[in-house]
Amino acid sequence: MARRLLVAVLAAAMALVTAMVPAAADTMSWQHVPVPAQVRPQAGLNEAVAFGPGRAWAVGTDAVGREAPGYPLMLRWDGTAWHRQKLPGVDWQGELLSIAATSPRAAWSVGRDAAGGARLLRFDGKAWHESRPPSGVALTRVVAGGGETWLIGSRDGAQVLLRRDGRGWRDLPVPPGAVYGLHILAGDDVWAAGDTHAGAAVSHFDGTAWQQTIVDGFPRAAVGSVLAVSPTEVWAGGTSGFVGGPVGKPIPPLLVRFDGQSWSRVNVPADFGSISSLAPGPSGGLGWVSVSRSQKWGPPGSTPPLVPGPDFLAWNGRSFAECSEPEVAGEGDSAVLRLAPVPGTETVWSVGRAAGPGSTFAPRVLRFG
Repeated sequence: MARRLLVAVLAAAMALVTAMVPAAADTMSWQHVPVPAQVRPQAGLNEAVAFGPGRAWAVGTDAVGREAPGYPLMLRWDGTAWHRQKLPGVDWQGELLSIAATSPRAAWSVGRDAAGGARLLRFDGKAWHESRPPSGVALTRVVAGGGETWLIGSRDGAQVLLRRDGRGWRDLPVPPGAVYGLHILAGDDVWAAGDTHAGAAVSHFDGTAWQQTIVDGFPRAAVGSVLAVSPTEVWAGGTSGFVGGPVGKPIPPLLVRFDGQSWSRVNVPADFGSISSLAPGPSGGLGWVSVSRSQKWGPPGSTPPLVPGPDFLAWNGRSFAECSEPEVAGEGDSAVLRLAPVPGTETVWSVGRAAGPGSTFAPRVLRFG
């Protein structure tokens, strides 16, 4: 009798724990994480990359004024707090635009100086150093994946893509139009997000040539982020476009999905804004979508007619859950939301810049998990 009673109690306890786990997960939310005190006013972050709970970097610029271009800014997460990363020999004014890495000991960051010149930094596992950028190329992004590192930029006004081949940077074929984002699975399996005169475009590279598809033919539509889960599941996000209309007219977000045969539009719970980033979950499938300047139509007859929409959308494989960024004292909403998942965990970073007092702006770092 006592044995049966003990078993029953243990079963009830296990059932209670099981019931509590999803509830605890549902209460997780995005939290604001402060930047180091030595980061000066008028700073902003552009992109981040993470390797684990105790290793992440974020890049941007600080001390930007009306006449001052600012200085390159790199932050390092040590598992407890963000610190300003030392950049030996980097004494130029300008901005770091992008960061990517193939491992914790091999990372790259691209930027531009005050004169518009390309800047390239490399991490060798111990410190960051300046590296010679490809000649005549204005760099905008660096992307890593599948053991590959690629650069996005332009030369003489024309788009260029370059791949690191061990000896240097080698030019690659470029799909028609513009490329804003890449997802690299391998050297012969690369997806590109961008646009052409015909609309938003996603292209696939097989190691020799690009195959391009117009995923939304509305004028001025574009996608800037792409996430390839498998040959039968690829996502791309950006904005739809309006022709005409009043200046400043809101633009709807654009999210499309490939099922191995065709692309289709996916409805999101936001009427206006731009999908600025897609991030995988722990399993590698789509986990998060960020929506910059997200807005929704308010109730009929409401003034103003638009209300704030979700900043983040969590995908569970069937539908989206809406999340908002936390309020930060003395600051407004974020203007840029770039996601950086921590591999193998539920944790995700988001970096950008937020409205500050008056016409100023401030760096914004958020973390889920």
